[in-house]
Amino acid sequence: MKQQTILTGADYLKATLCSAVYDVAQVTPLEKMDKLSARLNNQIFVKREDRQLVHSFKIRGAQAMIASLSPEERQCGVIAASAGNHAQGVAFSASKLGIKSLIVMPLTTADIKVEAVKGFGGEVLLYGANFDEAKAKALELAKEQRRIFIPPFDHPQVIAGQGSIAMELLQQNAKLDRIFVPVGGGGLAAGVAVLIKQIMPSIKVIAVEPEDAACLKAALDAGHPVDLNRVGLFAEGVAVKRIGDETFRLCQQYIDDIITVDSDEICAAVKDLFDDVRAIAEPSGAVALAGLKKYVEKHNIQGENLAHILSGANLNFHNLRYVSERCELGEKREVLIAVTIPEKKGSFLKFCQILGGRSVTEFNYRYHDEESACIFVGVKITKNSEKDDIMQQLTSAGYPVVDLTDDEMAKLHVRYMIGGKPCKPIQEQVYSFEFPESQGALLKFLQTLGTNWNISMFHYRSHGTDYGRVLAAFEIDQTNSHDFGKHLTELGYGFHNETENPSLKLFLTNSN
Repeated sequence: MKQQTILTGADYLKATLCSAVYDVAQVTPLEKMDKLSARLNNQIFVKREDRQLVHSFKIRGAQAMIASLSPEERQCGVIAASAGNHAQGVAFSASKLGIKSLIVMPLTTADIKVEAVKGFGGEVLLYGANFDEAKAKALELAKEQRRIFIPPFDHPQVIAGQGSIAMELLQQNAKLDRIFVPVGGGGLAAGVAVLIKQIMPSIKVIAVEPEDAACLKAALDAGHPVDLNRVGLFAEGVAVKRIGDETFRLCQQYIDDIITVDSDEICAAVKDLFDDVRAIAEPSGAVALAGLKKYVEKHNIQGENLAHILSGANLNFHNLRYVSERCELGEKREVLIAVTIPEKKGSFLKFCQILGGRSVTEFNYRYHDEESACIFVGVKITKNSEKDDIMQQLTSAGYPVVDLTDDEMAKLHVRYMIGGKPCKPIQEQVYSFEFPESQGALLKFLQTLGTNWNISMFHYRSHGTDYGRVLAAFEIDQTNSHDFGKHLTELGYGFHNETENPSLKLFLTNSN
């Protein structure tokens, strides 16, 4: 096939059927997500492309194109530019076919990805500050060394290779109503959509993109591919500035609908995949599920068979910290608020009593003045309407309250920066506590200690572990320190005096 030729849907069907994908790729399982199915009142299935040897669907397209090369082209070797999954797919496929491969990767590429490419038999050249500079270098070297450039998505053979996923989906469940596909450069979405519409056009194919990398949506709005001004990198596997020309042509013709999702919704989908099938998806791998969930809610879909593609699992391990922090917000199970309460004994307790039996997930506060205290609070909720109830209850109780749930600055930075040293010297002691993460544990803490001594600093964040961790400071002088010790014993929680901790002295207390 030649890329300049306008290919029909039938051409793509034939190319997919004739491609040599399965010389290296595996038929991946289609697994039912039982928990999510019950929650959404639909039958939810996940296509496990994370189970490929390179942990990504990219092996399919790379293999389809490389296997189609002539003996002369194979002799020249192949070259690609990639910072992730495509690089590994090209290296692995080329190695299996005895072809030399050179992968140009940006200088900022994580070591784990560089080593993975080398492990699959590819030669690596680190060049450029970003993907565009690496790609330009790869194209330059392809010309100089007469290597064959293997594009990540915008080539008919690559698209046809990705279409093999659709063939497997139809064989594994012919009763699907909708298939949700992540979109980066569009190779996967185009390959799946064009093949589905040749065989079972009644199945809807829904494209899903991150809100901050929605190059297909921008192209559909404009009627042609356009460059995005900025691309968010959280879901780096689909962080593409411009949709491909051929992939756009096919998506425009065959995709039924499109939906975008934010980072919090992607994090929630990562958690769903782990909870249901114990898959640890990279953010881009969970994009399709995030879109499925949002689409079901938006269109009130019930009783359908819905599939989504888990496109990859080449996760930077440290990203899990961010995912864990944000998934509750993505599931709309947590509300973040700023509340101003009186600066006096018992205020924390009264505030928590107004919240009733709700679980507090975060409590962040530092003494500032004698009149009022502004606290940063997270509260777990089970349905969206609860947020309005909480706001109404607090307002009715006379508390000034601000909803921060959708405030990105608050979620990303402010929650970690609350505090500093008090504006005047105060006699305080700082303690760390461990208590069981059970309903009422935080309330017991405040009832035992919060009405007897003024709390001058408080930080708590639920991390879903067996024990909750609290850092708190109390105004205590020599006359009542003995009584404080007795109350600590009465509380029955593990505790430790942190007053002399050097980091606290540097940033949070006035202790010398």
